[in-house]
Amino acid sequence: MVFPDFGGVGAADDLRSIVGALLMFVLIIATLMLIVSAIIWAIASSTGNAHTATKARIGAWVALGAAALAGAGVAWVNFLLGIGEQL
Repeated sequence: MVFPDFGGVGAADDLRSIVGALLMFVLIIATLMLIVSAIIWAIASSTGNAHTATKARIGAWVALGAAALAGAGVAWVNFLLGIGEQL
């Protein structure tokens, strides 16, 4: 696993709590969006509404992308903290 080095930044505890809260918020919203989009996709497909099914499918893919980006957020923060130590 990749974990950021918060020791190289002043006020690291504040940064850790902010990043953790934001990533948790994004993951919860992405999960809820995925569930809602999947339900709407299933209902729209079964009732023959192709336009709504397409929009719901796009919503499901966006939710998966958001969850993947939130998961990669820890690696991104680690990278930025590494650069910050070199400056």
